[in-house]
Amino acid sequence: MDANIQKALNDKLYDKRKSGALELEALIRESLAANDHDRIAKIVHELCHDYAYAVHQPHARNGGLIGLAAASIALGSEVARHLEEIVPPVLACFSDQDARVRYYACESMYNIAKVAKGEILIYFNDVFDALCKLAADNELSVKNGAELLDRLIKDIVSESSASYVSVLHTSEQPDSDSTKDDVVSIEPPTAFSLARFVPLLQERINVINPFTRTFLVSWITLLDSIPDLELVSYLPSFLGGLFKFLSDPNQDVHNTTQVALDRFLAEIKKISRIKKGIAESRRSHGDDAPRRSDSSMKSEKSSRSARSVASRDSLQPDAEARKDGQAESIAESESDTANEDSSSGDGDWVPGQDVQVDHPKILDILVTFLSESSDQEIQLTVLRWIDTLFEICPEDILLFVPRLLSQVLPAMSSDVEQVCQAANRVNTSLMEYIVSLSNDSQKAIEPPPTLLAVPSTVASAVKEGSLQERRESTVSSRGSRPPNRELAPESRTATVTDALASTTPDESPPAPRPSTDLDYEAAVNALTLQFLNEHEATRVAALAWLIMLHRKAPRKLLAINDGTFPALLKTLSDPSEAVVTRDLLLLSQISRNSDDSYFTSFMVNLLKLFCTDRRLLETRGNLIIRQLCVSLSAERIYRTLADCLEKDEDVEFASIMVQNLNNNLITAPELADLRKRLRNMETRDGQTFFVTLFKSWCHNAVATFSLCLLAQAYEQAYNLLQIFGDLEMTVNMLIQIDKLVQLLESPVFTYLRLQLLEPERYPHLYKCLYGLLMLLPQSSAFAALKNRLNSVSAIGYLHTVPRTNPATPASSGFERSNRLKAREDGGIRWVELLEKFKAVQEKARRSQRGVSLDDDDASAVVPKENRAVADVAGNERNTRPNSAQGTNRPPPQPASSGTKAKSSLSNLGRFAGGVGGRKSKK
Repeated sequence: MDANIQKALNDKLYDKRKSGALELEALIRESLAANDHDRIAKIVHELCHDYAYAVHQPHARNGGLIGLAAASIALGSEVARHLEEIVPPVLACFSDQDARVRYYACESMYNIAKVAKGEILIYFNDVFDALCKLAADNELSVKNGAELLDRLIKDIVSESSASYVSVLHTSEQPDSDSTKDDVVSIEPPTAFSLARFVPLLQERINVINPFTRTFLVSWITLLDSIPDLELVSYLPSFLGGLFKFLSDPNQDVHNTTQVALDRFLAEIKKISRIKKGIAESRRSHGDDAPRRSDSSMKSEKSSRSARSVASRDSLQPDAEARKDGQAESIAESESDTANEDSSSGDGDWVPGQDVQVDHPKILDILVTFLSESSDQEIQLTVLRWIDTLFEICPEDILLFVPRLLSQVLPAMSSDVEQVCQAANRVNTSLMEYIVSLSNDSQKAIEPPPTLLAVPSTVASAVKEGSLQERRESTVSSRGSRPPNRELAPESRTATVTDALASTTPDESPPAPRPSTDLDYEAAVNALTLQFLNEHEATRVAALAWLIMLHRKAPRKLLAINDGTFPALLKTLSDPSEAVVTRDLLLLSQISRNSDDSYFTSFMVNLLKLFCTDRRLLETRGNLIIRQLCVSLSAERIYRTLADCLEKDEDVEFASIMVQNLNNNLITAPELADLRKRLRNMETRDGQTFFVTLFKSWCHNAVATFSLCLLAQAYEQAYNLLQIFGDLEMTVNMLIQIDKLVQLLESPVFTYLRLQLLEPERYPHLYKCLYGLLMLLPQSSAFAALKNRLNSVSAIGYLHTVPRTNPATPASSGFERSNRLKAREDGGIRWVELLEKFKAVQEKARRSQRGVSLDDDDASAVVPKENRAVADVAGNERNTRPNSAQGTNRPPPQPASSGTKAKSSLSNLGRFAGGVGGRKSKK
């Protein structure tokens, strides 16, 4: 360079440096006209190394930057061969500590890029990285300069990125002997490459600065708007960073990111529809449709690229203007899909048909964010994406079912209503897809007799129209699913009820789809962990999933049920009735499809649970027994429980459990058929069933007596009353007798009350009832039973003793009617049953006395004649701690028959004291 130019570029004044740059521009133009490329190269080298790289001379750096810009302007189209030396020093100035140097670097790069145009794309990564840093610059002037340069680079990328090839690569011409096809197939690389850019974007996507995030989203949106670049193919590389942007407190970052994600989701849906349309068109036209070579498709693609470049000439460089047009472009892309699908069958290349989207990687990112992020916006967007992907790639989602269940089910109980609705939609879609898969079993599994009722507080009623719509959507393809699938806020768990109703095996499943197998073990483990969730809706949904999976593949679930069975038993203690109901349905379903050993093991473990958790037995015991009888065979349950209780060594628990079973047997509407079967003892099965229950019922005297009343074995009941006189009459036993008297007035024993009108046929029935009357204290139950007997006293007194044959000895044991004779002839050994009863009661007495002596540290054995008195008195002290000890109260006056049961039970304590006094006196 001339000396005056060098001096001007080193001047501290901007005007003098500018004048020197103008002189330098004229000098280079002259050298270019004279083809003096060596001097031009020397000038460029001098500007770079003596000026632009002068770190400690800011004025020289500024002069070098403006000189390089002037040289680029003078070179014009010839600047391409010098860019390799011009661009690096300018990029180095972007990171200078002096804000003015950074600003002049932006100005210089702007002029260089404006002249170089497509050639600058070779250095796009370096320019992009520098702009990414300057987007968060603290100096406003630098930020404004970087924004101007950013707009220019975006315009160049929009126009040239898809097809521009550097002039340095076009110099390599193919041989003249090459064929035309070879020329087309050998395409030089474009100056811009997504494969080189995406790693840089993946590195920068983790920034936190909101200005840098906005810069990145704007570039991602721009590159995605260029159809020939196919940025969506690289979506997994930066999708995680975009989801992180949704939690940015800056509203602009959130809005632009949400628009970009919506655009990508719409593009994925469009590509999926195009591919499905092409596949359907090929199937409809057959395999004889003409197919063109790859070269012709590429040439057509390049022509379409040229047309798209021409159509983008009017593209607004402003980022805000582009953002305003995004929604419109998405709508246009949706509307153009039908036309593109219709032309796909003719062999024409359709934009998007060769785009490969990695759905499994996208799903992995979505599930990861769903599990790690607690941000509401991120959860909503992730759930919406997952639900949309059910229409696109349901077979890919199958691999993520266990992980999805671990996250979607807890989200169904979120405090945010929108998250709950989105999670319900995903749960419904996931369950519908699993149901649509082919069943594991060869034959349909029989449904339970009655689906358990769902409380209104847990699930709302399901309308028939919505249920039918969901079933139709299950059978049809996922792409044609009805769009309106919003859930009402008040029906969060309605989808669970729908799934239970829609998975009945009566429906014919759709054709099986080729897909990988569901990992049942991982899915069951994930669902079992949800039993620990604090929200009821999540636990209900987990059980609904287990019910559905077991109906589909019972063998696979039974193979791994060892780990889930204890959890299912423990869930019976859940405070929610809806959870317990579904848990029982699942246990019943497993037992119904398993062998007898499994069913017996289930009953044994259930009894162990009741034994260890007495509160569960008190609060949920009746519910559990009744629901199991609804889902399974009631007789099978009672037979198995009776066999287990007969062998139980814990006589106290056995007595309590028999009392519960007996109360349900008498009062439960679900056991009406079992009561009828018990009264029909003319058959061998009925007799066997009665004997089985009797041996187990011996643990509880009152229950055994009521069982004989149910079976109309009144003579046997009367003989039991004779044994009652030798038993220790405790307060608990008196309470049970009181309840039995009240039950005698219920509709269940209507037949018994009517049989009082036939004393000649049922002579021992009177003895049984009068025997109960003698055992009762002077209470309301006593008065009620007395009034009942007095109403038929005239008949009863006349026919109390049946007519017997004078030849029959008076001491012939049992006075059997013809009916009882037939029973004994049929196989029931009544005497052995009585001996069994005595043995069990004696065992219970010894066990109770041993416990009492241990508890009281008794040093002496209580005399036999005072044992009952001591027990009753002890029970009185335990039940009535505030009563005066040692005082024998007189027996209460008979109450009227209208007195409630509460007063009857309250008098039992006073009666215990009275009995003790009278018995001691005697």
